[in-house]
Amino acid sequence: MVVSLLDALGHPIEPVEPPVASREEVRRVHSEAFVSKVEAASDGRPPPQAWDYGLNTGDVPVFENMDAATRGLVGGTLHGARLVAEEEALRVLQLGGGLHHAHEGRASGFCVYNDLSVAIDYLREQDLRVAYVDIDVHHGDGVQFLHYDDPGVLTISLHETGRYLFPGSGDVDETGEGAGRGTAVNVPLAPHTESDSYREAFDQVVPRALSRFGPDVLVVQCGADAHFKDPLADLLLTSQAYEALFRSLLDLADEHTAGRLLCSLGGGYHLDAVSRVWSLLALVVQEISLPESVPEDWRTHWSDRVDGDLSPTFHDPDRSFDVSRRTAIADQNRETSQRTLELMASQGH
Repeated sequence: MVVSLLDALGHPIEPVEPPVASREEVRRVHSEAFVSKVEAASDGRPPPQAWDYGLNTGDVPVFENMDAATRGLVGGTLHGARLVAEEEALRVLQLGGGLHHAHEGRASGFCVYNDLSVAIDYLREQDLRVAYVDIDVHHGDGVQFLHYDDPGVLTISLHETGRYLFPGSGDVDETGEGAGRGTAVNVPLAPHTESDSYREAFDQVVPRALSRFGPDVLVVQCGADAHFKDPLADLLLTSQAYEALFRSLLDLADEHTAGRLLCSLGGGYHLDAVSRVWSLLALVVQEISLPESVPEDWRTHWSDRVDGDLSPTFHDPDRSFDVSRRTAIADQNRETSQRTLELMASQGH
């Protein structure tokens, strides 16, 4: 839907077909036992002990060609990292990927291989300091823990608190370990957080964390599931808020990494929201003026394939959400952000 919407706007994506990631490249961050188990599941039948590796579950069912298909996603993000590292591109948008829940030896949360961590590991091999920002509504647990002891990787995640939402991690006191102590930054937000409060937390934490760390490249997971229409979470961001976030991330890349930026997609489970949010992302990254309206022909084409109406405008209509605890939620988020900043200061990042 995103690609077709960009086509309808007269701004078609010129796709680059990257190589599929090799087994050795996937093994940068995943265990031999796990990769072997994914390979064994790729005939569409669950192998023995599949559950021990997070496979054949409700959120990660096995399917034919699982290994090759997921290595394809890894290849896209890894190719983007190479383009940035080799200065063939300043900004790269991977229209896929963002599989941030996959762990070293376990699939999780619709994620098999962790494309982001493979790309980050490659960038580290190029002697680059990497800052990773995750705006998916779910905590970026896989990426965080795969780099938890690396002083050259900063992970920042703003997400709905794990007290109420999968994967249950991402508290402020998860700050890294060993040489990486202080390089994990988490801002768990209260359910029903609205755009203004989210933006306040972002502005309080993200620029300071980047300034303290001094990255060479910025990697961003651009999940769209914090949008208020998303059925699997409880944050209340609008498409306007997402546009502002994307612009801020570009500005932060210009300020801290000489513009070097690699973006992936991520979670998002409402088709009207994700098609608009990720199209906005593609346009902002390319510095293309944003249209007000979604083309009517495009909406007609997709209307019978989508539950509910497709918005006629990219920006959501102005509205006031019925949030009875608005002030208390904003205050709670300020306290969380302040606690995150205090931990950053106490640990040197």
